Amino acid sequence: MPVTVRVPHLEDAEVLAALAVANRTFLAPYEPHRDEGYYTATGQRALLARTLAACEAGTALPFLVLDDGEVVGRVTVNDVVRGPFLSGHLGYWVAEDAGGRGVATTAVGLVVAAALGPFGLHRVQAAVMPDNARSLAVLAHHRFERIGPAPRYLRIAGAWRDHLLLQRVADEDGS
Repeated sequence: MPVTVRVPHLEDAEVLAALAVANRTFLAPYEPHRDEGYYTATGQRALLARTLAACEAGTALPFLVLDDGEVVGRVTVNDVVRGPFLSGHLGYWVAEDAGGRGVATTAVGLVVAAALGPFGLHRVQAAVMPDNARSLAVLAHHRFERIGPAPRYLRIAGAWRDHLLLQRVADEDGS
């Protein structure tokens, strides 16, 4: 079965908690500090409930990444703004053992196509630390263009980190 994405459900909390625990060390350099509750099914269920509420409100487009039918990560377009802006912020991760095989590249492509197509966004923005070569390659593959540097943009791993801002703008045909 190929790489696919689907909208998460509250019932996914257990598998997401297990993935968070298994990938804690791998993801730590790229994420904010997490409290211990994040690594539990209860914490993941609460996060899913907030994410799904944002989806219903039209301010987020959340997806789980599946590889051979197994959940291996997440891709979400957050902070969706409608009106003349029609933009959102892309965030994603895949499990360490799913890396290097095109899983993230495929999943990001599916979500960006949906965001710029049926969901009607004009622009999707991503922020990436300059040393995250894999993530930069994923975005380059999907024609994200560099906006520029963002000094001390996000608090990651306990410190304010510089990021590069990139964007993908919908083609003239809306894709």
